[in-house]
Amino acid sequence: MQKNIGSKLALYPMPLLVIGTMVEGKVNWLLAGHSGIIGHDKVMVSLVKKHFTNIGIKETKILSINIVNEEMLKKADYVGSVSGSKVDKSDVFEYHIGESGAPIINNSPVVMECKVVDNYETDSFDNFIMTIDNTYVQEENLDEQGKIDYTKFSPVLFEFPNYTYLRTGDTIGKCLKLDE
Repeated sequence: MQKNIGSKLALYPMPLLVIGTMVEGKVNWLLAGHSGIIGHDKVMVSLVKKHFTNIGIKETKILSINIVNEEMLKKADYVGSVSGSKVDKSDVFEYHIGESGAPIINNSPVVMECKVVDNYETDSFDNFIMTIDNTYVQEENLDEQGKIDYTKFSPVLFEFPNYTYLRTGDTIGKCLKLDE
C-alpha cells in the first residue's frame, strides 16, 4: 500500500552535472543536480540564486553542462562545496574553451555548450533555459551509429532527498520494444 508523504519533489535521481561559465573574466565551475529537458531543442538548469556562478551566466548568457562520471566525482563534489566568490576554482579541471565561448572540461564524457534564452525565476532559484549550440562527446562513448552510449561511461546520478550519489545500472530493455 502506498503512503502519502506530503508534497515532496520525487523526480530523482538526476544526472550530476558541473556547470562551467566565465565569471568576472575567469572560469568558474559549479556542481548542479537540478536539470531538465524542455522539448527536444532546449534544456534547463536550476541554480540557487545566491550562487556566484549565476552572475557569470547572466552576464555572458553562455555555459557548459558537463556530465559527471565517477572519475570526475571527487573534483565535482569539491566545486559544489566551495564558492567561487571565495575560492578560485578555475584550475580544478583541465579545460578548453568551446566554439561558443564556454569552458569545457576536457575529460567530461559528454558536454553540452549552451546559450541562455530565458531565466524562469522562482523565489530562490534561477532556472536557466537554454538552446544547445554544441555537444562534445569522448569518442569512446559513441556507438557504431555515432550516438552517445551512456552504458560506456556510467554517468553519476544525484539523489536529492538523501543527498547521495548513485551509479547508473545496466540496460534492462529497449524503449517501446519490451513485447518483442
